[in-house]
Amino acid sequence: MSDRLTIGLTGGIASGKSVVSAAFERLGVSVVDADTVAREIVAPGEPALDEIRARFGAHLIDDNGALKRRALREIVFDDAEARRDLEAITHPRIREALRIQRDAAESEYCILVVPLLAKSNMIDLVDRVLVIDAPESVQLERLMGRDDIDDALARKMIAAQEDRAERLAVAHDVLINTGPRKDIADLAAAFHAGYQRLARGEIADLPPLHLPG
Repeated sequence: MSDRLTIGLTGGIASGKSVVSAAFERLGVSVVDADTVAREIVAPGEPALDEIRARFGAHLIDDNGALKRRALREIVFDDAEARRDLEAITHPRIREALRIQRDAAESEYCILVVPLLAKSNMIDLVDRVLVIDAPESVQLERLMGRDDIDDALARKMIAAQEDRAERLAVAHDVLINTGPRKDIADLAAAFHAGYQRLARGEIADLPPLHLPG
């Protein structure tokens, strides 16, 4: 574990993790996003891409040598074994990259954005968990609009993730993200104030925070 306070930010797909993490970045907090790392480790020339080609086929590599991410996503969301095989290739590499970037952070505390934090073997990288929560109906609407997909695929993508109870079971803090984006900055600032005090040693712990409500 790093000496620096590390907050694990997680939530269901299309719950608004990126919007919330961007709000923390604007407050000067170092944010490391597992989704960004996941794209970096499968870039052309990376060993993980070679392993994916060997496991799933060369047809998933485009003419520029890049991974056809959407085609792979459709495969793994229809096949639990394929999803486990992909995770075996990518998760250890993602974990190590997150650890390195966490340890290099320079802000008072650091945020790791990890969608499958409770389910993966990465939860020990963080000291405290902030869950971004939204009802499934909101996730569906956002996901179909964001990715231009139909209801059936959106439901498969949600089902492939941790369920809401799993996420909330590991949460210290919960941010309910159902309102306008303009409210996110104020909610993030409220959490930020507490995390700063915790990082500075001004308090030994924080009571669980659930905002709004």
